[in-house]
Amino acid sequence: MKRIINFKLFLTGVLFVAFCGLSFNHCLFAEDKVVAVVNNEIITQKDLFDFLSFIRMQYSREFKGMALEEKMQAMKQDSLQRLIEDRLILQQAKNDKVIIEPSRIKAKMDEIKKKYGSEAEFEQDLSVQGLVQADLENKIREQMLMYTVVEQKVRSKVMTRPDEITSFYNQNKQQFLKPEERQLTVIVLQDDSLAKTVSYNLRLGQKLEDLAAKYPFTTDKLSAWQGEDLRKEIDEVVFKLGLGEVSDPVKIDQQYYVFKLENIIGSQQLNLAQAQDKIQAYLFEKKLQEGLTKWLDELKKQSYIKITGD
Repeated sequence: MKRIINFKLFLTGVLFVAFCGLSFNHCLFAEDKVVAVVNNEIITQKDLFDFLSFIRMQYSREFKGMALEEKMQAMKQDSLQRLIEDRLILQQAKNDKVIIEPSRIKAKMDEIKKKYGSEAEFEQDLSVQGLVQADLENKIREQMLMYTVVEQKVRSKVMTRPDEITSFYNQNKQQFLKPEERQLTVIVLQDDSLAKTVSYNLRLGQKLEDLAAKYPFTTDKLSAWQGEDLRKEIDEVVFKLGLGEVSDPVKIDQQYYVFKLENIIGSQQLNLAQAQDKIQAYLFEKKLQEGLTKWLDELKKQSYIKITGD
């Protein structure tokens, strides 16, 4: 499958590209098997390993266990094509003499470090991936180069006209139905027996504020929509409640939740004014992806690319 650059990743800095920068007159370590040639540069097995290491480092901040492994497995399938396309973009940046100010790289490094509890934790995460801080700084620089080139060559030329937004809305009104909304009070408790007691007394008609004076719990408000990506345990409960009804306790992790349905707002058709921002964002992203694909295809046609190994 052809890889299309997700421009949002450039904006958020979620992923970092790997680029070795070796030319034919450089010596390779014996273990660096050449897997592809892109014009006068090579991509090695080590480049692939480094690329996936950086992605794992980023994904591990959000995913764990099997979820992380599934993400990584999906990434491995087209990692070589990603590297080839990244290399072409970086070569274009070099041809265009794009320069990244060191202060921008330092600012990005500081932003990344803030996500860690300490400098030691940051260094440990790098070490686990077989990396040092200089590696990360280099990848940030390359990421910024790629961002700049794509901005100049593709994104700056993408436009969405008002008539396109109107036409899309008229042809896809069914996509702009606001689903039924359920407004709930959520009671959070630490004990199963206490949760059952609070749930029982609410059903008897006791007021929540009176129960709060007797029992230790916290409350919150929740709005839930049909089709929303809710946890299964919550979805199965809140959409079965009648107006004013109180649920049995639901255990999630180490806490217990009791839900009371306060209000139901039926499905509504969004008008053009309400939907236009969403439509504009969708059409812009679609045109951007199409533009990226076309531009990358042109770069490939103008380049010498040879895949030499799996």
